[in-house]
Amino acid sequence: SKNFVKLTKDVASGSKFYKSLTGKYYKKYGFQIVNKNDGHPVRSGNESIRFEVRKGDCGEDPGSWSDCKNDRERHELSGLKDTMKKGEYWISWSIYFPKDHQNLSPLSNAYGQFHQKNGHPVFMFKELRNGYTIVRSIKEDYSDYNETKLLGNEEVLGNWFDVLINVKWTKKNDGFFKIWINDELKYDYKGPTKTKSYVYEKFGIYSTGVTRYLNYKNLDAIEKCFEEKGYTMEENTAFYKLQGKKIRHETSIQLYNKCKDYYKPIELPTRIMYFDEVRKSKKRNKVGIVN
Repeated sequence: SKNFVKLTKDVASGSKFYKSLTGKYYKKYGFQIVNKNDGHPVRSGNESIRFEVRKGDCGEDPGSWSDCKNDRERHELSGLKDTMKKGEYWISWSIYFPKDHQNLSPLSNAYGQFHQKNGHPVFMFKELRNGYTIVRSIKEDYSDYNETKLLGNEEVLGNWFDVLINVKWTKKNDGFFKIWINDELKYDYKGPTKTKSYVYEKFGIYSTGVTRYLNYKNLDAIEKCFEEKGYTMEENTAFYKLQGKKIRHETSIQLYNKCKDYYKPIELPTRIMYFDEVRKSKKRNKVGIVN
């Protein structure tokens, strides 16, 4: 299929990936295998994977999902949806934040996720307000939602970080999900790791809440909007939470649609990230840095 990508052994092994939300929406600059001889950062070998998302980079799966209609943008690669069924796996990648990288909170940028076939994502690697964070939500009602920071905002800039995961995929209580960053154990969860049969990996740049960023940059305009148009109790509560970079996704869209005519022109900055050594195996010695 034209949507599948060929990742060289220099940058990846153990999985097959295709372009998530493909067709005419996926830009050429969105995903590239790049070389250190051209000045790109590389963790090991000669190549790395570069992702870029610009304003308006949203696509859709016809008849199914639309990023454009759901306040999202992305350039992302997705593994086969029947990749992992049950049992223990070792998974790794290295990630590089450029020196001029900006944390755009309250926009949420996901740089990797473990999604379920016919279900929701159970683990997501997000950049939230305080830094690079693992977000867990195994239960379908999200009642077990948990955020754990892995890396701070300042320490990530201009550096490579090696991420190693050891996971047992199961619906039972004997599951686990462990994360090492540069050989230091940062996360150690024990319990069920899925609710559906299959789990598959996605990585790249997936931005959620474009309106959250635009709303936050226009707080004064929202006040003027409220003065002239009035506001509901829900909108007023959302406005005060927004000042602390917290606002519900649906409420953010509602607030943006109400007040956008008052906003000054602000564009969401371009997002660029690098990945390398994206590997998956049942064996520990098959993942990590391969020289």
